[in-house]
This record gives sequence, structure tokens and C-alpha cells, in this order.
Amino acid sequence: MHIQPDRFLADLHKLRSFGASGVGKGVVRRAYSDADLASRDWLAEQISAAGLTPHFDPMGNLFGLADGPSLLIGSHSDTQPEGGWLDGALGVIAALEVARAAKEAGGPPVSMVSFEDEEGRFGVTTGSAVWSGHISQDAADKLTDTTGVPLADARALLGPRVTGPVDMTRFTGFMEMHIEQGPSLDAEGDTIGVVSDIVGIRTMMITFDGQQNHAGTTPMHLRKDAFQGVVAFTSQINDRFRNVVTPRTVWTNGHVSLHPNATSVVPGRATFSMQWRDADTDRLARMEQIIRDTAEEVAADRGLGLTFGDMLWLDPVAMDPTLKGALAAAAETQAPGKWREMPSGASHDATNVAQHLPVAMLFVPSINGISHDFAEDTAEADLVTGLKVLADAVSRLTPAG
Repeated sequence: MHIQPDRFLADLHKLRSFGASGVGKGVVRRAYSDADLASRDWLAEQISAAGLTPHFDPMGNLFGLADGPSLLIGSHSDTQPEGGWLDGALGVIAALEVARAAKEAGGPPVSMVSFEDEEGRFGVTTGSAVWSGHISQDAADKLTDTTGVPLADARALLGPRVTGPVDMTRFTGFMEMHIEQGPSLDAEGDTIGVVSDIVGIRTMMITFDGQQNHAGTTPMHLRKDAFQGVVAFTSQINDRFRNVVTPRTVWTNGHVSLHPNATSVVPGRATFSMQWRDADTDRLARMEQIIRDTAEEVAADRGLGLTFGDMLWLDPVAMDPTLKGALAAAAETQAPGKWREMPSGASHDATNVAQHLPVAMLFVPSINGISHDFAEDTAEADLVTGLKVLADAVSRLTPAG
């Protein structure tokens, strides 16, 4: 197998052109958007030119299928509302280059994939969640984005691209290359991270219902201000987690929606997201109970109604020892003394795939630890080293390696 770094980098920059923001190397390519669908059409063309079979499944996950049983490699190519050019896209184009190089070498067979909606326009890693059976297609279709668009309506935009389901049993394992999305590798001067495990994630929407009223004439002590319920909740939750969490545990309120969202109106409804991540399922469960208890106490104290939305979750996942070992051996060959084993604090498509296939992941550094931002970047030399490690590991795992 002879990979071509220049071809790999050219394709990576080409993918960036679909939804390029005009700010640095930023990209806006949300799942099922015009830019996303155009990029998938381009990627399907590259897959076909590489001698693989392009295949869209009902979710829009795009596979490049080799003949017969094969190792699957890939990631996702959709972005956050203000995204970087590498998050997920790196793993997709690295997979294209390795699968293409394997095909050019006459085998062994390697397949690739670009999963849809990993970034959660409609849920948590939605495309791979449906493919792996973590959530049914019917249940997923009822999910809506923050503007109220149902997933079923977004999927309809795929039109005749859809070929049909892809049988997971045709693959022998899954490997995913990704930027770290954190500061560890960059700060320590390491080039490669071989992932040991991926943390679990829980996401839930919470709604406080109060009384919409005039902001100038309603006395403070008579208000049922739904947003003040959010403020009280977020303040209390930080204190109540104190003796439960570890330094690796994180939690975030990333989205708040107020009604009627007007300057001179006391908010009558506040809906906000609560997300928490940890590698221990028991700790995740204890945190959930604290969240529910705290929200109930805040609602009772302030005379607010309370509704909990459905909880979306991914459990912690340990990497497969054989696949991880191949990555470690490849890292020592390609970047001797410049790699480490490390956990992933971000969730990835590999979490869903791990329910059925052995999985492994490798990271390359994120400059200043920045991701999910237009400023996201990685030195091209590090991108190429990551590609070489991935190709080396694939060669070690395939029948001819």
C-alpha cells in the first residue's frame, strides 16, 4: 500500500470548500444542508473513481464499499453551526486515501464511511446510532432540530441518492482517525494519541414553565420567571456535583430557549440542554439523579412547572485490544517517542459501532486545543503523520499484513 500525502491533503482542502465560511479555515456544513449534500455527492464521485462502490443508506451515511469482507475506516463530514475544517472530515478523507491506496495495491479490501449527523443537529451521533441499531429509524425520524424541523423531513432531501441499508456483518472492525479536540497532545508536543476509551455521554432537555408577564409592572416577589429557574438550577448543580465528579467529568448547558424571548416580558417558559460526560456508568447515573432532584427542588421553590425531555445517551466504550495494539505499534514506527495512549473526552461514531464491531481510534493534535470553532487547525505535517499511522495499522491488521 502506497499512500499519497499530497493527494490526501488536496482532497481534504477540497472537502473544506463545501461550506467554507470565509473566516480562516472555518466551515459551515450542517447535516442535510445544501453544502453537506453537495460534499457527499463529490465524495461519492471520489469513491467511485477509487474503484469502490458508493452506497448511501437511508440516513445518508455514505459508504465506499470494497468487495467481500473488509475493515471499515472513516468518521463524519458534517460540522457544528460554526465548525472547523478537520473535525470528522479528517477521518473521512484519511479513510478515502487508505482505502484507495489499498485498492491500487490490489488489496486487501478496505471500506470507508462518512457518517451523517454526528454533530447532533437531530441527536447524538445520529447517523451511526441508527446504523448500529442504538435508535430505530422510526424513533429517529421524530427527532427535531432547534428550529423544529423533523429528521424525517431532512432525510427526504436525500432523494434518489439512497440505495438501501448496509449490512454491518460484512465488516471485520472499525477504525476512526480524528483530531484530539483538546490541548493534551499540542501542549506536550506529541504527534499521535492512541485512544484507550471513549467517555459516556448523557443529554436531556429540561423545561421550566412559569408565568409570562409584563417586565415593568410585575413585582419581583410575585414573578414566576422561568429563566431565573435556569439560573438557580445551574448555580446549584455545580455545587451538588462537587463530591461526585472527578477532574475528567464535564457537564454543559449549551442551549437555552426562552419564550416569548422578548426584552420587556418576564419569560414564561425556559427550555435548556443538560449534557454530562464521564467514563463511569455508575457516576453518570448518580449525576442524572442529582440533576432530576435539583430541577424538582428549583421548580417547587419558585412555583414553576417542570418537564424532562427524553434522555439521549451513549455508554463508555473501551477500545479493542487488537486494533489498539496495531495503532500503538504503527505509532511507534511512524512517530517513535512522540505518541501516547489517552482517553477521548469527546464522543464519536466509534461509540455506536462498538456495539457490534471491534473499534479503535487515533488522534492528531489540535492547535491550542481548539475545536468546534472556525479557528480549529492542525499542522499539515501532523495530519500526514496520522495518515501514515492509520495506513500502517491497517496493513498490520489485514490478511496481507
